[in-house]
Amino acid sequence: MAEYVYPAVFHPNDDGSFTITYPDLPGCISEGKSLGNAMYMAQSALTQWIGYLADKQQAIPPASDLKVVETAPDEFASLIRTETKDGRAVKRTVSIPKWMDDQVSEAGLSLSRVLQDALKERLNAV
Repeated sequence: MAEYVYPAVFHPNDDGSFTITYPDLPGCISEGKSLGNAMYMAQSALTQWIGYLADKQQAIPPASDLKVVETAPDEFASLIRTETKDGRAVKRTVSIPKWMDDQVSEAGLSLSRVLQDALKERLNAV
């Protein structure tokens, strides 16, 4: 897992919502209906943006120090943290009883998908 921490700028809107931008990630913009929702949306946007850059094999720019981020009088900056997981498929050799393999085939199930789902549940992973 890789960890990223970027400063985000929160701009309050007249309706109580917030617009969120990332000075180091031009085009990465989100909105939240409340401050709490804006914090959640900021992390979601950062996660998706970093994931997109990684998928496209583009360089992930370095994060600025929070102290140098400029804000307007009604705005504030905050650090937002995210983690990304390497979602590439890897091949593993697994052994299961023949009867189980037969039933998996008869049921039309994907052994890989069943194994992934079971491991996610066991590991409490999302």
